[in-house]
Amino acid sequence: MKFLTKLALLTTAGVGITVLRRRLNPPLPYDFRGKSVLITGGSRGLGLVLAREFAAEGALLTLVARDGTELEQARQELAASGADVLAFTCDVRDEREAALAVERAVARYGGIDVLVNNAGVIQAGPVEHMQTRDFEDALATHMWGPLYTMRAATPHMRRQHQGRIINIASIGGKVAVPHLAPYTTSKFALAGLSDAMRAELAKDGIHITTVFPGLMRTGSHLNALFKGQHKKEFTWFSVLDALPVSSIDAQSAARQIVAASRKGAPQLVISFQAKALALISELLPNLTARSLKLMNWFLPAPSDERSGDQNRTGWESQSALAPSVLTQLADQATVENNGLHGRTAEASL
Repeated sequence: MKFLTKLALLTTAGVGITVLRRRLNPPLPYDFRGKSVLITGGSRGLGLVLAREFAAEGALLTLVARDGTELEQARQELAASGADVLAFTCDVRDEREAALAVERAVARYGGIDVLVNNAGVIQAGPVEHMQTRDFEDALATHMWGPLYTMRAATPHMRRQHQGRIINIASIGGKVAVPHLAPYTTSKFALAGLSDAMRAELAKDGIHITTVFPGLMRTGSHLNALFKGQHKKEFTWFSVLDALPVSSIDAQSAARQIVAASRKGAPQLVISFQAKALALISELLPNLTARSLKLMNWFLPAPSDERSGDQNRTGWESQSALAPSVLTQLADQATVENNGLHGRTAEASL
Protein backbone atom coordinates (compact mmCIF):
# COMPACT_ATOMS: atom_id res chain seq x y z
CA MET A 1 0.00 0.00 0.00
CA LYS A 2 2.88 2.36 0.90
CA PHE A 3 4.52 1.56 -2.43
CA LEU A 4 1.36 2.49 -4.35
CA THR A 5 1.05 5.75 -2.40
CA LYS A 6 4.66 6.66 -3.18
CA LEU A 7 4.14 5.74 -6.83
CA ALA A 8 1.04 7.95 -7.01
CA LEU A 9 2.93 10.88 -5.43
CA LEU A 10 5.87 10.47 -7.80
CA THR A 11 3.54 10.26 -10.81
CA THR A 12 1.69 13.41 -9.72
CA ALA A 13 4.96 15.25 -9.19
CA GLY A 14 6.22 14.13 -12.59
CA VAL A 15 3.08 15.34 -14.33
CA GLY A 16 3.32 18.67 -12.50
CA ILE A 17 6.93 19.18 -13.56
CA THR A 18 6.09 18.31 -17.19
CA VAL A 19 3.19 20.78 -17.24
CA LEU A 20 5.36 23.51 -15.69
CA ARG A 21 8.14 22.92 -18.23
CA ARG A 22 5.70 23.16 -21.11
CA ARG A 23 4.22 26.38 -19.79
CA LEU A 24 7.64 27.97 -19.31
CA ASN A 25 9.10 26.42 -22.47
CA PRO A 26 6.25 25.75 -24.95
CA PRO A 27 7.27 23.65 -27.98
CA LEU A 28 7.65 25.51 -31.23
CA PRO A 29 4.89 24.87 -33.80
CA TYR A 30 5.89 22.32 -36.43
CA ASP A 31 6.63 23.85 -39.83
CA PHE A 32 5.41 21.71 -42.73
CA ARG A 33 7.23 23.77 -45.38
CA GLY A 34 9.63 21.55 -47.27
CA LYS A 35 8.57 18.50 -45.26
CA SER A 36 7.97 15.12 -46.94
CA VAL A 37 4.32 14.15 -46.35
CA LEU A 38 2.94 10.71 -47.30
CA ILE A 39 -0.86 10.40 -47.43
CA THR A 40 -2.57 7.05 -47.89
CA GLY A 41 -5.97 7.13 -49.56
CA GLY A 42 -4.86 10.46 -51.00
CA SER A 43 -6.66 10.33 -54.33
CA ARG A 44 -10.04 11.62 -53.16
CA GLY A 45 -12.19 12.59 -50.19
CA LEU A 46 -10.50 13.67 -46.97
CA GLY A 47 -7.10 12.43 -48.22
CA LEU A 48 -7.21 14.81 -51.17
CA VAL A 49 -8.50 17.69 -49.03
CA LEU A 50 -5.60 17.11 -46.60
CA ALA A 51 -3.19 17.05 -49.53
CA ARG A 52 -4.47 20.48 -50.57
CA GLU A 53 -3.92 21.79 -47.03
CA PHE A 54 -0.38 20.43 -46.83
CA ALA A 55 0.38 21.75 -50.33
CA ALA A 56 -0.70 25.21 -49.17
CA GLU A 57 1.79 24.81 -46.31
CA GLY A 58 4.59 24.14 -48.82
CA ALA A 59 4.93 20.42 -48.12
CA LEU A 60 6.34 17.84 -50.54
CA LEU A 61 3.59 15.32 -51.20
CA THR A 62 3.44 11.59 -51.81
CA LEU A 63 -0.06 10.29 -52.50
CA VAL A 64 -0.96 6.60 -52.64
CA ALA A 65 -4.26 4.82 -53.25
CA ARG A 66 -5.57 1.84 -55.18
CA ASP A 67 -7.12 3.66 -58.14
CA GLY A 68 -4.54 4.88 -60.63
CA THR A 69 -6.92 7.06 -62.61
CA GLU A 70 -8.07 8.95 -59.52
CA LEU A 71 -4.48 9.36 -58.37
CA GLU A 72 -3.43 10.90 -61.66
CA GLN A 73 -6.37 13.32 -61.52
CA ALA A 74 -5.40 14.31 -57.97
CA ARG A 75 -1.74 14.69 -58.93
CA GLN A 76 -2.57 16.91 -61.89
CA GLU A 77 -4.81 19.14 -59.78
CA LEU A 78 -2.18 19.60 -57.06
CA ALA A 79 0.69 20.03 -59.51
CA ALA A 80 -1.30 22.73 -61.31
CA SER A 81 -1.44 24.66 -58.03
CA GLY A 82 2.36 24.49 -57.79
CA ALA A 83 2.73 21.53 -55.43
CA ASP A 84 5.53 18.98 -55.71
CA VAL A 85 3.63 15.68 -55.92
CA LEU A 86 4.59 12.03 -56.30
CA ALA A 87 1.62 9.70 -56.83
CA PHE A 88 1.47 5.95 -57.41
CA THR A 89 -0.85 3.03 -56.75
CA CYS A 90 -0.43 1.10 -53.53
CA ASP A 91 -2.54 -1.25 -51.45
CA VAL A 92 -1.52 -0.60 -47.84
CA ARG A 93 -3.08 -3.91 -46.81
CA ASP A 94 -0.02 -5.53 -48.38
CA GLU A 95 3.01 -5.06 -46.10
CA ARG A 96 5.47 -5.11 -48.99
CA GLU A 97 3.56 -2.45 -50.91
CA ALA A 98 3.24 -0.28 -47.80
CA ALA A 99 6.99 -0.48 -47.18
CA LEU A 100 7.73 0.27 -50.84
CA ALA A 101 5.51 3.37 -50.67
CA VAL A 102 7.62 4.74 -47.83
CA GLU A 103 10.86 3.89 -49.63
CA ARG A 104 9.72 5.65 -52.80
CA ALA A 105 8.84 8.77 -50.81
CA VAL A 106 12.26 8.68 -49.13
CA ALA A 107 14.02 8.16 -52.47
CA ARG A 108 12.18 11.15 -53.99
CA TYR A 109 12.44 13.62 -51.11
CA GLY A 110 15.34 12.35 -49.02
CA GLY A 111 13.21 11.37 -46.04
CA ILE A 112 9.73 11.15 -44.61
CA ASP A 113 8.58 13.67 -42.02
CA VAL A 114 4.82 13.24 -41.90
CA LEU A 115 2.73 10.09 -42.38
CA VAL A 116 -1.04 10.37 -42.74
CA ASN A 117 -2.87 7.04 -42.44
CA ASN A 118 -6.14 7.96 -44.09
CA ALA A 119 -7.02 5.06 -46.43
CA GLY A 120 -10.34 3.54 -45.47
CA VAL A 121 -13.33 1.46 -46.41
CA ILE A 122 -16.88 2.06 -45.18
CA GLN A 123 -19.19 -0.93 -44.84
CA ALA A 124 -22.75 -0.25 -43.68
CA GLY A 125 -25.54 -2.72 -42.99
CA PRO A 126 -27.00 -5.06 -40.36
CA VAL A 127 -24.53 -7.34 -38.61
CA GLU A 128 -26.61 -10.31 -39.82
CA HIS A 129 -25.26 -9.66 -43.32
CA MET A 130 -21.65 -9.01 -42.33
CA GLN A 131 -19.29 -11.89 -43.02
CA THR A 132 -15.83 -12.67 -41.70
CA ARG A 133 -14.19 -11.21 -44.79
CA ASP A 134 -15.91 -7.86 -44.15
CA PHE A 135 -14.22 -7.65 -40.75
CA GLU A 136 -10.94 -8.86 -42.22
CA ASP A 137 -11.00 -6.21 -44.94
CA ALA A 138 -11.81 -3.43 -42.47
CA LEU A 139 -9.04 -4.52 -40.10
CA ALA A 140 -6.56 -4.92 -42.96
CA THR A 141 -7.27 -1.39 -44.15
CA HIS A 142 -7.66 0.47 -40.84
CA MET A 143 -5.31 -1.40 -38.51
CA TRP A 144 -2.79 -3.54 -40.41
CA GLY A 145 -2.25 -0.92 -43.13
CA PRO A 146 -1.35 1.83 -40.63
CA LEU A 147 0.85 -0.60 -38.71
CA TYR A 148 2.74 -1.48 -41.90
CA THR A 149 3.28 2.15 -42.90
CA MET A 150 4.29 3.19 -39.38
CA ARG A 151 6.79 0.34 -39.10
CA ALA A 152 8.29 1.37 -42.45
CA ALA A 153 8.35 5.10 -41.71
CA THR A 154 9.51 5.25 -38.10
CA PRO A 155 13.15 4.14 -38.71
CA HIS A 156 13.57 7.17 -41.01
CA MET A 157 11.89 9.44 -38.46
CA ARG A 158 14.11 8.08 -35.67
CA ARG A 159 17.23 8.98 -37.63
CA GLN A 160 15.90 12.52 -37.97
CA HIS A 161 14.74 12.48 -34.32
CA GLN A 162 11.51 14.08 -35.43
CA GLY A 163 8.29 13.20 -37.22
CA ARG A 164 4.54 13.45 -37.25
CA ILE A 165 2.05 10.61 -37.71
CA ILE A 166 -1.65 11.28 -38.20
CA ASN A 167 -3.98 8.30 -37.84
CA ILE A 168 -7.50 8.98 -39.08
CA ALA A 169 -9.77 6.94 -36.83
CA SER A 170 -13.44 7.88 -36.30
CA ILE A 171 -15.90 8.66 -33.55
CA GLY A 172 -16.85 5.07 -34.37
CA GLY A 173 -13.52 4.20 -32.72
CA LYS A 174 -14.87 5.54 -29.43
CA VAL A 175 -18.57 4.66 -29.69
CA ALA A 176 -19.72 1.62 -31.69
CA VAL A 177 -22.53 2.84 -33.94
CA PRO A 178 -25.11 0.26 -35.15
CA HIS A 179 -24.92 -1.02 -38.74
CA LEU A 180 -21.18 -0.26 -38.92
CA ALA A 181 -19.79 -3.29 -37.06
CA PRO A 182 -16.67 -4.03 -39.21
CA TYR A 183 -15.89 -0.33 -39.50
CA THR A 184 -16.17 0.47 -35.79
CA THR A 185 -14.31 -2.70 -34.77
CA SER A 186 -11.36 -1.74 -36.95
CA LYS A 187 -11.39 1.90 -35.83
CA PHE A 188 -11.28 0.82 -32.18
CA ALA A 189 -8.25 -1.29 -33.12
CA LEU A 190 -6.58 1.67 -34.83
CA ALA A 191 -7.19 3.87 -31.78
CA GLY A 192 -5.50 1.31 -29.53
CA LEU A 193 -2.58 0.86 -31.91
CA SER A 194 -2.17 4.61 -32.19
CA ASP A 195 -2.12 5.07 -28.40
CA ALA A 196 0.42 2.28 -27.94
CA MET A 197 2.75 3.59 -30.65
CA ARG A 198 2.50 7.17 -29.36
CA ALA A 199 3.71 6.22 -25.90
CA GLU A 200 6.73 4.33 -27.20
CA LEU A 201 7.77 6.65 -30.04
CA ALA A 202 7.66 9.90 -28.06
CA LYS A 203 11.27 9.33 -26.93
CA ASP A 204 12.31 9.52 -30.60
CA GLY A 205 10.70 12.90 -31.20
CA ILE A 206 7.78 11.32 -33.09
CA HIS A 207 4.35 12.74 -32.29
CA ILE A 208 1.23 10.75 -33.14
CA THR A 209 -2.15 12.44 -33.46
CA THR A 210 -5.21 10.18 -33.45
CA VAL A 211 -8.16 11.84 -35.18
CA PHE A 212 -11.74 10.95 -34.26
CA PRO A 213 -14.02 12.71 -36.77
CA GLY A 214 -17.76 12.55 -36.74
CA LEU A 215 -19.58 12.47 -40.05
CA MET A 216 -17.78 14.54 -42.69
CA ARG A 217 -18.95 15.73 -46.08
CA THR A 218 -16.02 14.25 -48.00
CA GLY A 219 -18.06 12.73 -50.85
CA SER A 220 -17.26 9.19 -49.70
CA HIS A 221 -20.88 8.08 -49.29
CA LEU A 222 -21.26 7.12 -52.95
CA ASN A 223 -18.15 4.93 -52.81
CA ALA A 224 -19.06 3.26 -49.52
CA LEU A 225 -20.33 -0.34 -49.40
CA PHE A 226 -23.82 -1.35 -48.29
CA LYS A 227 -25.47 -4.62 -47.30
CA GLY A 228 -28.98 -5.66 -46.34
CA GLN A 229 -31.71 -3.45 -47.81
CA HIS A 230 -29.20 -1.57 -49.92
CA LYS A 231 -31.31 1.45 -50.89
CA LYS A 232 -32.55 2.07 -47.35
CA GLU A 233 -29.06 1.66 -45.89
CA PHE A 234 -27.62 4.09 -48.42
CA THR A 235 -30.42 6.57 -47.78
CA TRP A 236 -29.98 6.90 -44.01
CA PHE A 237 -26.21 6.97 -44.29
CA SER A 238 -26.00 9.55 -47.07
CA VAL A 239 -28.66 11.86 -45.58
CA LEU A 240 -26.90 11.97 -42.19
CA ASP A 241 -23.58 12.39 -43.99
CA ALA A 242 -24.93 15.45 -45.81
CA LEU A 243 -27.00 17.45 -43.34
CA PRO A 244 -25.15 20.33 -41.62
CA VAL A 245 -26.78 19.41 -38.29
CA SER A 246 -25.09 16.00 -38.32
CA SER A 247 -21.89 16.49 -40.37
CA ILE A 248 -18.99 18.86 -40.93
CA ASP A 249 -17.42 19.94 -44.21
CA ALA A 250 -14.14 18.27 -45.16
CA GLN A 251 -12.17 21.52 -45.52
CA SER A 252 -12.87 22.51 -41.93
CA ALA A 253 -11.94 19.03 -40.73
CA ALA A 254 -8.67 19.06 -42.70
CA ARG A 255 -7.64 22.44 -41.28
CA GLN A 256 -8.23 21.16 -37.74
CA ILE A 257 -6.21 18.01 -38.44
CA VAL A 258 -3.22 19.94 -39.79
CA ALA A 259 -3.37 22.35 -36.84
CA ALA A 260 -3.50 19.48 -34.32
CA SER A 261 -0.51 17.77 -35.93
CA ARG A 262 1.41 21.05 -35.97
CA LYS A 263 1.00 21.25 -32.18
CA GLY A 264 1.74 17.55 -31.72
CA ALA A 265 -1.66 17.02 -30.09
CA PRO A 266 -2.19 13.39 -29.03
CA GLN A 267 -5.87 13.39 -29.95
CA LEU A 268 -8.42 15.36 -31.94
CA VAL A 269 -12.18 14.87 -31.89
CA ILE A 270 -13.85 16.73 -34.76
CA SER A 271 -17.35 18.25 -34.66
CA PHE A 272 -19.55 19.26 -31.76
CA GLN A 273 -21.73 16.21 -32.33
CA ALA A 274 -18.79 13.82 -32.05
CA LYS A 275 -17.45 15.54 -28.94
CA ALA A 276 -20.86 15.37 -27.29
CA LEU A 277 -21.27 11.69 -28.14
CA ALA A 278 -17.80 10.84 -26.80
CA LEU A 279 -18.43 12.77 -23.58
CA ILE A 280 -21.85 11.24 -22.97
CA SER A 281 -20.46 7.78 -23.65
CA GLU A 282 -17.74 8.34 -21.02
CA LEU A 283 -20.01 9.86 -18.38
CA LEU A 284 -23.20 7.86 -19.00
CA PRO A 285 -22.24 4.52 -20.57
CA ASN A 286 -25.53 2.79 -19.69
CA LEU A 287 -27.61 5.59 -21.17
CA THR A 288 -25.43 5.52 -24.29
CA ALA A 289 -25.93 1.77 -24.65
CA ARG A 290 -29.70 2.12 -24.36
CA SER A 291 -29.72 5.01 -26.85
CA LEU A 292 -27.75 2.99 -29.41
CA LYS A 293 -30.21 0.11 -29.01
CA LEU A 294 -33.01 2.57 -29.75
CA MET A 295 -31.14 3.93 -32.76
CA ASN A 296 -30.77 0.41 -34.13
CA TRP A 297 -34.53 -0.09 -33.84
CA PHE A 298 -35.05 2.80 -36.29
CA LEU A 299 -32.50 1.55 -38.82
CA PRO A 300 -33.49 -0.80 -41.68
CA ALA A 301 -34.14 -4.42 -40.75
CA PRO A 302 -32.05 -7.19 -42.32
CA SER A 303 -33.07 -8.18 -45.82
CA ASP A 304 -35.05 -11.36 -46.43
CA GLU A 305 -33.32 -11.76 -49.78
CA ARG A 306 -29.98 -13.47 -50.37
CA SER A 307 -28.83 -10.35 -52.20
CA GLY A 308 -28.62 -8.66 -48.80
CA ASP A 309 -25.29 -10.42 -48.24
CA GLN A 310 -23.81 -8.73 -51.30
CA ASN A 311 -21.77 -5.56 -51.09
CA ARG A 312 -23.10 -2.76 -53.28
CA THR A 313 -21.69 0.74 -53.58
CA GLY A 314 -23.70 3.88 -53.05
CA TRP A 315 -23.69 4.30 -56.81
CA GLU A 316 -25.61 1.02 -57.03
CA SER A 317 -27.96 1.76 -54.11
CA GLN A 318 -29.53 5.09 -54.98
CA SER A 319 -33.14 5.79 -53.98
CA ALA A 320 -35.79 8.48 -54.25
CA LEU A 321 -34.25 10.36 -51.29
CA ALA A 322 -30.61 9.77 -52.15
CA PRO A 323 -29.52 11.60 -54.15
CA SER A 324 -31.92 14.47 -53.48
CA VAL A 325 -31.93 17.94 -51.96
CA LEU A 326 -31.26 16.21 -48.63
CA THR A 327 -27.91 14.87 -49.83
CA GLN A 328 -26.95 17.87 -51.96
CA LEU A 329 -23.97 18.99 -49.85
CA ALA A 330 -22.44 15.50 -49.74
CA ASP A 331 -23.05 14.98 -53.46
CA GLN A 332 -21.33 18.29 -54.16
CA ALA A 333 -18.35 17.13 -52.10
CA THR A 334 -18.12 14.03 -54.30
CA VAL A 335 -17.63 16.29 -57.32
CA GLU A 336 -15.21 18.65 -55.56
CA ASN A 337 -13.09 15.91 -54.03
CA ASN A 338 -12.49 13.67 -57.03
CA GLY A 339 -15.07 11.01 -56.13
CA LEU A 340 -16.94 10.68 -59.40
CA HIS A 341 -14.61 8.11 -60.94
CA GLY A 342 -14.19 6.06 -57.79
CA ARG A 343 -16.87 3.43 -58.11
CA THR A 344 -14.79 0.92 -56.12
CA ALA A 345 -14.66 -0.39 -52.58
CA GLU A 346 -12.11 2.15 -51.39
CA ALA A 347 -13.45 5.22 -49.59
CA SER A 348 -11.36 7.99 -48.10
CA LEU A 349 -12.98 8.94 -44.85
